[in-house]
Amino acid sequence: MKTRDVRELVRQMTLEEKASLLSGRDFWTTKPIERLGIPSIMMTDGPHGLRKQRADADNLGLFDSVPATCFPTAAALASSWDRDLIRQVGEALGEECQAEDLAILLGPGANIKRSPLCGRNFEYFSEDPYLSSEMAANHILGVQSQGVGTSLKHYAANNQEHRRMSVDAVVDERTLREIYLASFEGAVRQAQPWTVMCSYNKVNGTYASEHPELLTTILKEEWGHEGFVVSDWGAVNDRAAGVAAGLELEMPGSGGINDKKVVEAVRSGALPEAALDAAVERLLAIILRAADSRKPGATYDADAHHRLARKAAGESMVLLRNEDGALPLAKSGRIAVIGELAVKPRYQGGGSSHVNPTRLDHPLEEIRRSVGDAEVVYAQGYALARDAADDGLVEEALQAAASADAAVIFAGLPESWESEGFDRTHLRMPDNQQRLIEAVTGVQKRVIVVLANGSPVEMPWLDSVKAVLEAYLGGQAMGGAVADVLFGDVNPSGKLAETFPKKLSDNPSHLNFPGEGDRVEYREGLFVGYRYYDAKEMEVLFPFGHGLSYTTFAYEKIEIDRERMKDDETAEVRVTIANTGQRAGKEVVQLYVRDRESTVIRPVKELKGFAKVELQPGERKTVTFRLDKRAFAYWEPKIHDWRVESGEFDILVGASSRDIRLEATLYVESTVSLSWEIHRNTLIGDLLADERTAPFVKELLQKHSPFGQAAQSQNEEVAAMFQAFLKYMPLRNIVRFNPDGSDLDKLIAELNRRVSAAS
Repeated sequence: MKTRDVRELVRQMTLEEKASLLSGRDFWTTKPIERLGIPSIMMTDGPHGLRKQRADADNLGLFDSVPATCFPTAAALASSWDRDLIRQVGEALGEECQAEDLAILLGPGANIKRSPLCGRNFEYFSEDPYLSSEMAANHILGVQSQGVGTSLKHYAANNQEHRRMSVDAVVDERTLREIYLASFEGAVRQAQPWTVMCSYNKVNGTYASEHPELLTTILKEEWGHEGFVVSDWGAVNDRAAGVAAGLELEMPGSGGINDKKVVEAVRSGALPEAALDAAVERLLAIILRAADSRKPGATYDADAHHRLARKAAGESMVLLRNEDGALPLAKSGRIAVIGELAVKPRYQGGGSSHVNPTRLDHPLEEIRRSVGDAEVVYAQGYALARDAADDGLVEEALQAAASADAAVIFAGLPESWESEGFDRTHLRMPDNQQRLIEAVTGVQKRVIVVLANGSPVEMPWLDSVKAVLEAYLGGQAMGGAVADVLFGDVNPSGKLAETFPKKLSDNPSHLNFPGEGDRVEYREGLFVGYRYYDAKEMEVLFPFGHGLSYTTFAYEKIEIDRERMKDDETAEVRVTIANTGQRAGKEVVQLYVRDRESTVIRPVKELKGFAKVELQPGERKTVTFRLDKRAFAYWEPKIHDWRVESGEFDILVGASSRDIRLEATLYVESTVSLSWEIHRNTLIGDLLADERTAPFVKELLQKHSPFGQAAQSQNEEVAAMFQAFLKYMPLRNIVRFNPDGSDLDKLIAELNRRVSAAS
């Protein structure tokens, strides 16, 4: 099989066979062509655990799937900021796929968290494209190291569930490139996923399933994707147009209806057969790779994978608040555990990624197991099945809390509140949970809230509790991991991969989410998440990158190996950090870049590097980051490419986007000059700001213009006023205000010559 020539196989196929190969045989498998020895391969939902339906299960596989390890969801895993950990989870997922004879695991999801309301945010990594792409790349590398493919999804601009199969996401070119596509780009370039899954929605008027710019120009030609594109299940609109655009596999199959349409399009000349052949070649190459990578008789260690799931959950939990050393708890005395989520944990998201876990840790049981002889009392506190408070349950919780040394309340969002298929409409928690927390703080000073949710929630009770641990949807071992963190067996090291706003109306997409009818405009542009909150200097509940520890860290020194660099070079940044506390711990060192002065709109700062460092008490380490052009560039629509503006950039290093500890400056010189046609209405200020024209224009103004001479006045007020006049004065006014007269056409020609010579 390994030596088989893909093109030769395609030449042996009939037109009908080629068309048939481009659609599924059923809901989960591809079609075989037995006479040519082409096998069928199976794929299944992911990404945080495989969801393979049993042989006798329903067609969709939504209600009965084989047992598999349920790892933390992407929202949780991203909070680990740990590339190696994500890769280990990917390797485990790959092992399980091999054991179940699965060729492709559908995931990871790399869509940006534009709004905290998106019902599928639990399945996505971050609001930041760099962090998202790094997490996705390492997930892919881990899975594919086991000879199992992945499907990077949902490409592209799929940021809401509301009308997801019909909505048109209207996004300007810079925003699309810098935010929404960048999240996919890094993963494709670094990890080469076997497949990329196109999304349901339209992007700027064209369905993603038939979008030639997205599927071919950008994905295949620019990013160099070598695999094939598969549709999200049911995303195909026009099958022949999809093939032409670069959509290779339609899932699920259409019962042959769309296969016939492809054949008809080829025979009528509407679809070149060469385009069909190219699609079949891409698909066939992956099918054969999957067949060659099979490991018959493969097994996996379910206990080891459960231990990895517990480690991953512990590394991903974020200690949001810890006043007066409320955590860690002592393994003694009397502890009240309150909340139905302690015995019926919410550990995964709803919808197509729902996993049948191999086992499930319950928080209450794990807490009792951790504390040994300490007394643990439990009170239900609220009913998950309804939102209204139950006075009897609240009273029972108050009695338990009042007589305890500390109260741990398990709270969060029921699955009915956030899931694939619909978006949230607010950031509140159920009323019965909020009332419970407020009531318990009235009788117990040491209240710890453990949250189980897939996306941010409002916390009107925050100032009344001592500690908040964000557990997200931590997978089947979340219960044990929570106990590990609460009692200090694991030092929390997670950091938020998204901003928690104080209220929904603070979110930048608030006025344009989820849009009107079948159209949603991304009017906030580049200012997604912390990019917006930082630019607005807005107070938030918890900033991007925030997370506390049971130890302390000192950021001691930053060094850059050069003061200047060209944009085709790289710079090395070294940061020294020390553990100044009494416990071993891990810190996520975050590097942001800020353009000091730009002629285009840019965020205040952007994440361009991070590293997770483990330190013993008193230990220090030096972390090294390497910055290239993309760390400083913006997308320039005029040239449809990345460009750096020459100038100084601040290198900011810290513990969150709002906690910058070290700063340094680097000058970056651009090697790309924009073409510029100077004309009579070009502003003098623009000419003075461009190094190609500034010297000539300054000399001209000083010699021939009364405005230029006045701008050099010894009187500072007069000089400032005339400098301001000049900045926005069109070139034609040099002639108008010059009594000596000048030849404007010759002047424009000379300026254009200088620009051309310097470019």
